[in-house]
Amino acid sequence: MTARPRITVEQRRARFQRRHLLDGSVDNSVTAVADAVVGLHATTASTVHLSAWARGGAPTPDAIETALYDHRTLVKQLVMRRTLFVMTREMLAESVSAVGPRVAASERTNLLRDLRRDDGPADPEAWIDRARDAVLAVFADGADLTSSELRTRLPEFDIAIMRDEGKSYGGPSPILPRILNYLAALGDVVRGPNGAPWHRSRPSWMSMESWLGEPLPRMDVDAGHRALVERWLRQYGPGTETDIVWWLGSTKTAVRTALAALDVTEVDLDGGATGYLMSDDLDPVEPVEPRALLLPGLDPTTMGWKDRGFYLGEHAGHLFDRNGNGGQTAWWDGRIVGGWVLRDDAVEVVPLEDLPPEAEAALAARADELLAWLGDDRPNAGFPSPLMTKHR
Repeated sequence: MTARPRITVEQRRARFQRRHLLDGSVDNSVTAVADAVVGLHATTASTVHLSAWARGGAPTPDAIETALYDHRTLVKQLVMRRTLFVMTREMLAESVSAVGPRVAASERTNLLRDLRRDDGPADPEAWIDRARDAVLAVFADGADLTSSELRTRLPEFDIAIMRDEGKSYGGPSPILPRILNYLAALGDVVRGPNGAPWHRSRPSWMSMESWLGEPLPRMDVDAGHRALVERWLRQYGPGTETDIVWWLGSTKTAVRTALAALDVTEVDLDGGATGYLMSDDLDPVEPVEPRALLLPGLDPTTMGWKDRGFYLGEHAGHLFDRNGNGGQTAWWDGRIVGGWVLRDDAVEVVPLEDLPPEAEAALAARADELLAWLGDDRPNAGFPSPLMTKHR
């Protein structure tokens, strides 16, 4: 019986550095970066730009704005794990087909829960359907509207539900913006032009077909899962079933069905876990020379696996908040070794372990490069880690 291939920690680090364009490559297009990491996290607006900068794909913030809003080769969409991603049109179709129904069902369930309160409509199910029809009718002529403008346009649906009464953060919660998220998960509407600087988010919304200039292609749920699992394995593999289920925000059944339909090989990982690789991707990858990296909060590489020990070590408590959101990270030689904080006049690197002099010098140089790239802009961190909070 042939022994299963073994993929060491060092090989895993070499793989993701090369696949994620963290190996020193330059002049990568923003689209190439988005494909390399299987979608850029976009919950915090600046993450998209800073993740691209870290991979040689953002000569200026405007380069990404052009791809998003002028050429529209990249699209923002709420998909895996109910998380906002920036992705290519091809991946958009796969994601909406694979996980869109699951995300939409979750959004609708949450809407129904709140609409069934005493101050909600008499028939919440019918109300959601009428609201959907009304919103789509408004967008049918190609209009783009902010959620506030939509509420003004549809006053009969501009209702609010009281949430967290008696608490300092409680108050009325408008429902129409949540209808937009529900319709986005279905692939009916999409975030269009941004009415704020690159590091802040104030989206207008449009119909998906108007924004793309064509209908969004669809495939069945299983085909969408197969496409996404293959993308993930080629860029993040090897990974475990747990990693894939977590990244997709899907089910074990869906992932196992996709793996069974793909030509994959089981591999042994350090620590005894079983991982998966595409069967045509088993050859060793050339090691990467040690490099300094500064990645933003929620960077796709930082957030790419459920089991992060092979690159995070013992630093999780410093760099991830209680909800599992990763903060700004400093890397050396394929490992997270600390974090960084943006100040008015500097980017401060905060090591979490002793580093060799060449690592300290390289991280300091990278910090200067980031500060120069930012110019006068000072984006806020959307999810500050404990380290970032401590060193504010």
